[in-house]
Amino acid sequence: MEMLEQQTMNERLNVLKRHVQPFRERAARHDEEASFPVENIETLKNIGYTALTVPGRYGGKEISLLELVKAQEIIGKADGSTALSIGWHMGIVQNLGEQKSWPEDVYASFCREVLEDGALLNNTATEPATGSPTRGGKPETTAVHENGQWKISGRKTFATMAPVLDYFVVSATLEKDESVANFLIPGNSSSLSIEETWDSIAMRGTGSHDLVLDRVQVPDNHLVTYLTPGDKPAAGWLLHIPACYSGIAEAAKDYAVSFAKEYSPNSIDGTISDLPNVRQKIGEMELLSKQNRHFLYSVASTWDESSYAERQQMKPELGAVKYSVVNQAVNIVDTAMRIAGARSLSQQNPLQRYYRDVRAGLHNPPMDDMTIMQLASELINKEET
Repeated sequence: MEMLEQQTMNERLNVLKRHVQPFRERAARHDEEASFPVENIETLKNIGYTALTVPGRYGGKEISLLELVKAQEIIGKADGSTALSIGWHMGIVQNLGEQKSWPEDVYASFCREVLEDGALLNNTATEPATGSPTRGGKPETTAVHENGQWKISGRKTFATMAPVLDYFVVSATLEKDESVANFLIPGNSSSLSIEETWDSIAMRGTGSHDLVLDRVQVPDNHLVTYLTPGDKPAAGWLLHIPACYSGIAEAAKDYAVSFAKEYSPNSIDGTISDLPNVRQKIGEMELLSKQNRHFLYSVASTWDESSYAERQQMKPELGAVKYSVVNQAVNIVDTAMRIAGARSLSQQNPLQRYYRDVRAGLHNPPMDDMTIMQLASELINKEET
């Protein structure tokens, strides 16, 4: 199997493109069955993709944010569920390497497992009562310190990639002082279970089930960081989200263009791609696509080239990328369906899957209303100074 050991970004991306082609062929089955694409994740592990964001100080490639978003877009074009799932692992590993927020020995040990065994992790912060953690709700999951260990109890929703995760990063409220912290919990812990609750009509292959914890025990040093709910530093790694949905939109656009070039009803000469109204829609899709990529790639590059202090000023811009790219991706898919017509609603047609999947991006962080308010505050405050 061809590995992602090449020295340049473009070489690695070309290898990735070749390996994800089978994802596209399996996507419809996983969507219909709401099954998790284990084989896709295994492919990504086997070619070394899941280790690309491990810091260089631990032997990883430490790829740039620009390369990460381009790679995630490639995977998203083949299968949105796989892209969104693996994107959380990729981005979190990158972010932890940049922030250095975990105890060094714990993070170093985890990185070794990623490199040697393909270990995977994801954050689990959402709960039924708190909603999106970006809005600042305090976890109802609790952590009690007894006999030199932490015992953690609670339920987390939207535990994406749950069927294959080796580690869960769980936010919990400490019973002793009501502070909030993240805990690193191995997936094979006793008293930890996955309840298969994922019944969404979008991103059906993400395995975003519920995580149930019943006094799960972890050692002292697995309290990896303290949190202030609702107060998070700028997170460039979250651009993996718009990258995924940009990829889905690209798949829809390509399908619609191919359809237009091939479909020739007997009412016209040639194909519908010759019709001015269809060409108008194709041009509109391509315009939005170019805008998405320029915005996404430009901000990712700016992040890569900025200092820590400069990055902390980018929160409104990062939110704007997600808002713009996801909403325009929705518009691209909608336009693609207008080109294909009623047949786009057939269960056998991939456009209906793209339509359902791309709308899931509206509910990934940061939320649209928060982004708009943040942009307004930035501008108002700037005018006042």
